Amino acid sequence: MKTLLIVNASLNQDDSHSRQLAAELQAGWLAIHPQGRVIQRDVGAAPPPHLDIETVTAFYTEPDRRDEATQRLIALSDQLVAELQAADEVVIATPMYNFSVPSGLKAWIDLICRVGVTFRYTEHGPEGLLHGKRGLIIATRGGRYAAGAPAAAANHQDPYLRTVLGFVGIDDVTVVAAEGLSAGRDGFEQAQQQLQRCLQVPEAALVD
Repeated sequence: MKTLLIVNASLNQDDSHSRQLAAELQAGWLAIHPQGRVIQRDVGAAPPPHLDIETVTAFYTEPDRRDEATQRLIALSDQLVAELQAADEVVIATPMYNFSVPSGLKAWIDLICRVGVTFRYTEHGPEGLLHGKRGLIIATRGGRYAAGAPAAAANHQDPYLRTVLGFVGIDDVTVVAAEGLSAGRDGFEQAQQQLQRCLQVPEAALVD
């Protein structure tokens, strides 16, 4: 059974472009995979806590030495990692906030980047452990930050997310960006069309 993980990051619950695009993607994906499973993780409505030193220490405590208190500290991280491990395809839908991603999404990233769990260090450098998955980044922004735009150097949204996904082993990543939304719906409609093209490839949704 195919499994899709959707991570929504927008603080806007009622009128979010990224949420609408993610919902349309989900509907199209389920039409292709009617028996598929969708995992919803909303880090906009329910942001994970930011890392603290106690949690970091718990991460580095050997499993056979973790007491009940230590297990509680890493319980949410374990759950988030399990959702990633279960997914065949991962969608991150996020607006751009101040040139980057919402803090709830950054907190999620800090909880899923786990040494020995989602990546490991080798003599050749870090190696991601979440192989065989596809990723889709749905990025929305009011201005224009794509390659070639005057403000492209200020885009720390989808390049950052692509780096994070690659770091944990998800290298097959598509980016769909809805740009210029403060000036109208053209960018949104172009993103809708791009998502439809992604979904028109049988048994290979979310592939470039």
